[in-house]
Amino acid sequence: KRREVRVVRVEDVAPRMRRITLGGDDLADFASPGPTDHVKVFFPDPATGELVTPEWVKGRPQVAEGAGELIVRDYTPLAFRAEGEHGPELDLDFVLHGDGGAGGPAAAWAANAKPGDRVRLGGPRGSQLPPTDAESAILVADESALPAVSRWLDALGNIPAVGLFSVEDPDTASYLDAYAGEGRDFRWFSGDDREDRITETLRGLTIDEGTFLFLAGEANSLIPRRRYLRRELGLPKNQVDIRGYWKQGTIALDHHAPLDPADPED
Repeated sequence: KRREVRVVRVEDVAPRMRRITLGGDDLADFASPGPTDHVKVFFPDPATGELVTPEWVKGRPQVAEGAGELIVRDYTPLAFRAEGEHGPELDLDFVLHGDGGAGGPAAAWAANAKPGDRVRLGGPRGSQLPPTDAESAILVADESALPAVSRWLDALGNIPAVGLFSVEDPDTASYLDAYAGEGRDFRWFSGDDREDRITETLRGLTIDEGTFLFLAGEANSLIPRRRYLRRELGLPKNQVDIRGYWKQGTIALDHHAPLDPADPED
């Protein structure tokens, strides 16, 4: 379903993390039960202000000839309220990349968003529900996947959880303050070597049959971690959920594509 929505509220919730609340009657029947759900957000063309969305022709998306630029990105639906302050409301969290337009058109839109601005949403198409038998969890993420991490923590309940988080600003740790407590071991890594240190730390953790793992963020950094978990340790596919949310040097990564083409999923 395609939904027309408007910005109703903008709030900075941590360094480089901005929460944008969207509202509109089209959200009335919105549902997102799975922690890895995503919605497609269609942004206005920064040159013309035109909000371009494709039409489906024979099962394929097509943009009308002469239309502006199609700008679409995937985001985790953080929280939905059927009866919010402004009617139905949906929170999306964006990673900011400096001043103004740094980081591409979606980040630039988020950096300058104000109440009344329009976007369109599509999805989520389907939901993968969390496991019901997990006894502990390991969550590995960078800033782009912190909203999904918060959803996993909500879904998994009070089981022990270790978090290994890659952030540019150490103060981004405040993003998960509400989830801290007994049984939660959150470790935050910053600096140029943080991805290597996270991979090394992951290899030192105890993982047993009851441990569920969620890893998400920059795709290249996930490849050696996936090979360790799936090939060296031999963990089954249903115990490890690994998702590339973005890839250095790639615009609008297709996260449905194989993470590691040299080692296809079994």
